[in-house]
Amino acid sequence: MAGVSTKEIKNRIRSMESTRQITKAMEMVAASKLRHCQAQVQNSRPYFEILRSTIEDIIRTNRDFSSPFFASRSEGKTVFIVIAGDRGLAGGYNSNVLKLVQAKIDSCPEALVLPIGKRALDYCVGHRIPVLTETYAEAAGVSIGDCFSIAKQLSCGFLNGEYNGIQIAYTNFVSMLSQTPDTMQLLPLTCDEAVRKNGAESGILYEPSGEEVFASIVPEYLGGVLYGTLCESRASEQAARRSAMDSATQNAEDMIADLSLKFNRARQAAITQEITEVSAGERAQRSKKEKEG
Repeated sequence: MAGVSTKEIKNRIRSMESTRQITKAMEMVAASKLRHCQAQVQNSRPYFEILRSTIEDIIRTNRDFSSPFFASRSEGKTVFIVIAGDRGLAGGYNSNVLKLVQAKIDSCPEALVLPIGKRALDYCVGHRIPVLTETYAEAAGVSIGDCFSIAKQLSCGFLNGEYNGIQIAYTNFVSMLSQTPDTMQLLPLTCDEAVRKNGAESGILYEPSGEEVFASIVPEYLGGVLYGTLCESRASEQAARRSAMDSATQNAEDMIADLSLKFNRARQAAITQEITEVSAGERAQRSKKEKEG
């Protein structure tokens, strides 16, 4: 009986060692992808910061400036761009952002979702939430060009009155150990009153006019914001997966140590039992010989 128990423990140890190898490999892959995602975020920021400063400069130098991108309306649908992952094994990365979106949708009478990521699409289908398009169901395949295409498509829909607002739900990368789901309003644009009141001359001449330049760069700016949040979400996903796999690896190591201890105890018990049985047999033989003698 003890031998069978020992064999079962050895099989469980081998199984846990295989699991540990898998989780350790996934942790290393996630760490490598995380560095790449962080580099993408850092490399993209300067260009889009310039676009943002240009938008603020146009508003600041034109006190009576107005644009349809600032228009607030009640008619039309609200589009939610939801960024989630394609796979699981990333802790609460997917579930946290989807819970946040669901709370937003519940308070919105006419909601339309543009899912980025297989988990986002599956959630919408499972909860019967209207989907704008399934083109970007694979988050890993969404490029910066796709982000600009999405921004232009939604901008046109907003200007045409199809949508009354556009929001994006993503996961903000705070640190390796902290990633927080968040939402951001893309349209209508909002402007700090302090920017409007500051009418200082910028020294920049916009041709043909500041309004036309503004109208042409807003979709580019929104595409940049979308790409930035996509990179933030990708970094968050890899950080969450790395943390989850590190925890799984540690748990596997703890279980291996515990099973090894049980294996040693079971083996020692089996040896002790064998010694006891041999000793008992020897005593029985000796007693039998003494009686015969």
